[in-house]
Amino acid sequence: MDSGRLFYFCPMMQVLLFDDPAIRGSLLPFTFTRPVADIRVGILKISEKWKKLSGAEISYLTQDYLQKKFPATSLKALAINGAWMPQKGDWEILQNLKETEALFSGKTLLAGYIGETEKNLSTLAEKDVVQLPHEPALLQKTWNIFQFNASEIRKDFELITHGRVSQKIQDQHTIVYGAENIFIEEGAKIKAAVLNAEAGPIYIGKNTEIQEGSLIRGPFALCEGSTINMGAKLRGDTTVGPYSKVGGEVSNSVIFGYSNKGHEGFLGNSVIGEWCNLGADTNTSNLKNNYAPVKVWDYTKGGFSNTGLQFCGLMMGDHSKCGINTMFNTGTVVGVGANIFGDGFPRNFIPSFSWGGAAGFTTFSIPKFEETAKAVFGRRGKEWTEEEKEILARVFELTKSYRIWDKTS
Repeated sequence: MDSGRLFYFCPMMQVLLFDDPAIRGSLLPFTFTRPVADIRVGILKISEKWKKLSGAEISYLTQDYLQKKFPATSLKALAINGAWMPQKGDWEILQNLKETEALFSGKTLLAGYIGETEKNLSTLAEKDVVQLPHEPALLQKTWNIFQFNASEIRKDFELITHGRVSQKIQDQHTIVYGAENIFIEEGAKIKAAVLNAEAGPIYIGKNTEIQEGSLIRGPFALCEGSTINMGAKLRGDTTVGPYSKVGGEVSNSVIFGYSNKGHEGFLGNSVIGEWCNLGADTNTSNLKNNYAPVKVWDYTKGGFSNTGLQFCGLMMGDHSKCGINTMFNTGTVVGVGANIFGDGFPRNFIPSFSWGGAAGFTTFSIPKFEETAKAVFGRRGKEWTEEEKEILARVFELTKSYRIWDKTS
């Protein structure tokens, strides 16, 4: 056995998913409250993809204020770029990586081994450079989340269902197309729905519910404990994360989890974080009237950047909510912990902890925010912990400069 590879076979070896500083800022507001690898694209989070492929314990190297919730291992580890979404064969390449080598794609660091007390990834730059033989799938922009979602659903579907047998649909009034591309986990309830998997796979997670009259086209993923409400229209390339409720019309969007869009209204080419709620008849524009490329708020430049996309809807950070009949302009970015309501179109960049709408904003204070968060957590049988409180308080401070009305009041 090559001594340069002994590191990999160490039984205590773990995988450490690190935030690439060149990428993390471009994934805000979602990375205000999580490491890059905790982002869900496809059926699984990036971290879950690596865990399934490797069978290793997963930990994180991220921002200091997130490290308590997402701890880093103190053991020797294979450090992997948390923005890298693996494809078939990538883990095998890493298995052949020597302790003296670091894996790159161009100038982007993908992976390398670090020691027990070594949490400075700069040491990897001193190792022998090995180039990945193909272009990696790297999550580098917020809109990549919905852009890559269809291909990631397909990859995750194969990863999760390989060698397994789907539960059967018992309901005689449910219509199925492309049954071979549909996988149903235990505890799922489906009544009088139409599932069309001819264009891509449909994954139905554990203890989910698809209510009467729902229309679903693949690629599509419904994660554990989630519900599709009566009459919903779920177009392809969409993921509904765990313990979420969805109704109305949804197209090419990703809902991370514990969030609700329970009523009518359109959500397209959008990403919704955790613990969000979209009021009844909330609508998102995903196409400009002049068909021009969409620009979105870019935290790294403090201004708007051109996505190059014709279709781009809403990016909403964790714990944000909007009232009934809210209308979001094309390419709107909402930060963390915002509460949006009222007539008209609110601005297309809404800072974290904003309270208001088109008529203007004030600051959603931390005590008031926590009252809401505790109530929301309680409804799901979750506890609002000191850990969560510290993270959100830190995000409040980090985003203070964006709440410009505080400077003029």
